[in-house]
Amino acid sequence: MTTPEIRHEADRSRFVADTTHGEAVLDYMRDGKRIVFTHTGVPPEVEGQGIGTALAKAALHHARDEGLIVKPMCPFVAAFVKRNPEYQSLLAQR
Repeated sequence: MTTPEIRHEADRSRFVADTTHGEAVLDYMRDGKRIVFTHTGVPPEVEGQGIGTALAKAALHHARDEGLIVKPMCPFVAAFVKRNPEYQSLLAQR
């Protein structure tokens, strides 16, 4: 599968990919210089095709570009960051 096009809908606090079975989304909340990733949802018919990963990468690159501190409350994003050390520097220090 090709990487889906991801769009940032800042007014709705989410990143979105259109799929043949509806929208896949990664929702977040902003609080100053902090971004909290709250939920990733991909239509079941297209799970396992890299769409969630593409959403996570887009969101994390956005956070890096904006100098934001990341808090991954969403289990999918938390697991993605854990598996990809290049994003761990974005996390809030404990």
